[in-house]
Amino acid sequence: MSIRETILREIGRVAQEQNKKISALRDSSALIDSGLDSLCFAVVVVRLEDELGLDPFSDTENTTHPVTFGDLVRIYENASEV
Repeated sequence: MSIRETILREIGRVAQEQNKKISALRDSSALIDSGLDSLCFAVVVVRLEDELGLDPFSDTENTTHPVTFGDLVRIYENASEV
């Protein structure tokens, strides 16, 4: 399963567990408009760390905060290449 697919799956799981309706996610989709709140995204990030073995946000000096879904995917893809 690709990183993108893993992220989509975890977002879907968290949305279902929290009874949140999420919008269709495209690379240009703003995360703030996704239907998830910051707590939901925190859960997604923790689960992705477990699933992928990556925490791209631990290096706060070199990591930007994602604005779009595409940004989020790129951050994880770039972290997997290191």
